[in-house]
Amino acid sequence: MIVATVVQWICCLIIMVVQGIDGLDNGLALTPPMGWLAWQRYRCITDCETYPDDCVNEQLFMKAADLLVSEGYSELGYNYVIVDDCWLAKNRSADGKLQADKIRFPSGIKALSDYVHSKGLKFGLYEDWGTKTCAGYPGVLGHEELDAKTFAEWDVDYVKLDGCYSNVRHMDKGYPEFGRYLNSTGRPMVYSCSWPAYQEEKGMLIDYASMAKHCNLWRNYDDIDDSWESMIKIADYFAQKQEFWAKYAGPGHWNDPDMLLIGNFGLTYDQSKTQMAIWAILAAPLLMSNKLTEVHPHFKAILQNKKVIEVNQDKLGIQGTRVFRDKGIDIWTRPVEPFNDGYHSYAVAFVSRRVDGAPYPYNITLEDLGLKNPNGYSIINLYGEEKSTTSCIFNSKNPVKVRVIPSGVVFLRINIENSNKPCTDHSKNQFFV
Repeated sequence: MIVATVVQWICCLIIMVVQGIDGLDNGLALTPPMGWLAWQRYRCITDCETYPDDCVNEQLFMKAADLLVSEGYSELGYNYVIVDDCWLAKNRSADGKLQADKIRFPSGIKALSDYVHSKGLKFGLYEDWGTKTCAGYPGVLGHEELDAKTFAEWDVDYVKLDGCYSNVRHMDKGYPEFGRYLNSTGRPMVYSCSWPAYQEEKGMLIDYASMAKHCNLWRNYDDIDDSWESMIKIADYFAQKQEFWAKYAGPGHWNDPDMLLIGNFGLTYDQSKTQMAIWAILAAPLLMSNKLTEVHPHFKAILQNKKVIEVNQDKLGIQGTRVFRDKGIDIWTRPVEPFNDGYHSYAVAFVSRRVDGAPYPYNITLEDLGLKNPNGYSIINLYGEEKSTTSCIFNSKNPVKVRVIPSGVVFLRINIENSNKPCTDHSKNQFFV
């Protein structure tokens, strides 16, 4: 009887172990990852003689690591330095291992990883679940276990796995398999998948439950380009799919609308505030792709806005949604802490899609936004100095008045309160871009 019980216990233990390694479950990315990624700004510039300051080489990433620390980004949570495509040599080594381009990365990837870690940061690396990367360098297909072990040997903290030159129909098996190989190394590595972006493009039915089980984050849609049109197209697509996508986001697994463009060429100052606000509402990874030495102080202030970052990094991990489209104004909301007795606080972004040149006034009550806490709310303008105080509490019937310039945003944090002392100064309910 005792022997039978022991055998049963061992069998159960084996089952639990097998089930435990079936999903990713690495304890990482409990809030959306933040950092710097090379692709959008630097693409695949490998001519270091002609473009010495923009070339994809080890100096580029060492300098990025230096600047994340010296410019104050890392203390706000931007702690990943991520190498994208074009770091590889054209061929594997004689023993089949991946290797870096010896001219542009003469010290090797392990040395670069060590340098990034010496700054108190984390190191990320790109590869592709295919025969080749998108730029034509060696992919992991056929070498998955070896490559996962190599990443662990190099002390990689974050793996971005693209999907060029692969069979799209087999991704739902191939990506989880590579995740299991990462798990089996024993080194915790954030796993960024591109699986749904490729299947979405083909109109395939995507298993997001499996995605959330096997990946820490995943690209859902097209690559972002450095323009307002590209950024807002992605935001619109996320809104179109939000009822399905949002329920799979949460601590450890996030939808990824792609990189932050802020500080580059394509977005104005106010459009940059809009991207940061929508990405915060979406609980999106905040991965800058810019030239950190050339980010204007105004744009740097957007990227380093502590109040907005707090919304993005909210511990509840609830992905927000677009709840209204009215008179050229899109309203996005996200439940955030604090919450009490079933009532949440909210982040609310009023995004103008209008094309006329004047700020547009828009009024709405908190009740219309679904905010019905009987003890009222305080309101903070996340891009301004105006805010209500504990002596000015809004009830659900109070109108909130905003004025938003074209392609701009008014971004508010509306916190639940425990004292129902109503506003008497009605100038307190007006917020401007």
